[in-house]
Amino acid sequence: MMQEKDIVLDVLGGVKASLTGYATFISETANPNLRQTFQQMRDGDEKFQYDLYKIAAQKGYYATSPNATPQDMSSVKSSLTSF
Repeated sequence: MMQEKDIVLDVLGGVKASLTGYATFISETANPNLRQTFQQMRDGDEKFQYDLYKIAAQKGYYATSPNATPQDMSSVKSSLTSF
């Protein structure tokens, strides 16, 4: 029998995979209505994933990384804007 933690982490993994799929679908869809539908589905799944993540983190099911320092954020921002 699966424990609650295993179920939560399994669902989080599934939603993460679906979000990756939405990125592909959205970028490859020419029909504006279908594209908008995929975007709405993605937005709903992102909200669900974040809400479930917060519960998992609160219960200790999901180890979070330490907060980024201002220097870390600056470094990432700089590397992303250098393209």
